[in-house]
Amino acid sequence: MLKLGLILFEGFQALDAFGPLDCINVLSRTESVSLALLASTLEPVSTRPAGFPSSTGQHVVPTHTFAEAPDDLDVLLVPGGQGTRGSDAALLEAIAFIQKIYPRLQYLITVCTGAGLVARAGVLDGKKATTNKKAFTEITAWRPAVQWVSRARWVVDGNIWTSSGVSAGIDVTLAWIAEVYGEDKAQAIADGIEHIRQTNPAVDEFASLYGL
Repeated sequence: MLKLGLILFEGFQALDAFGPLDCINVLSRTESVSLALLASTLEPVSTRPAGFPSSTGQHVVPTHTFAEAPDDLDVLLVPGGQGTRGSDAALLEAIAFIQKIYPRLQYLITVCTGAGLVARAGVLDGKKATTNKKAFTEITAWRPAVQWVSRARWVVDGNIWTSSGVSAGIDVTLAWIAEVYGEDKAQAIADGIEHIRQTNPAVDEFASLYGL
């Protein structure tokens, strides 16, 4: 069984989490997968970021706290979003959990500014990684020790897969599924959700859009 964990924090970007998770949900129809939704408490976690009181949002109920998370996770998925900014206690707990669990993981996958949280955990030091291109200058300043790649849909360095902004999380997840379960499985999932994949990680139209 593949044991996957998803980090939740206030103000995470909905599609960062649910794009990849929908791919995993479809995968679990034919493969054995368990899912843990991880947060600082078991209270519902909102996608609505602080500072945007008029915005809409959704609440997601965690299955585990960081303190009681499964210690045998195979994969950790870290979304981004406006909530990656700041240093509130819950976010610092998420960063500490990433740092603690990483040595035991088979894979770590980040979406958008989720790479910033992993970078703040020190996990990306000396490694190649990418992140959201609109926020690229901001996020890369958080950890200059990372070899930030400005033009990439996603980047693989060892067992760490980092992707660009928001919808790139679907492409990186499908690429990871192709790596682990085979290309036919990944393409079947893409076809099933009617997603036109970007299969070349170096193609990044948004790097040009944002002048990178």
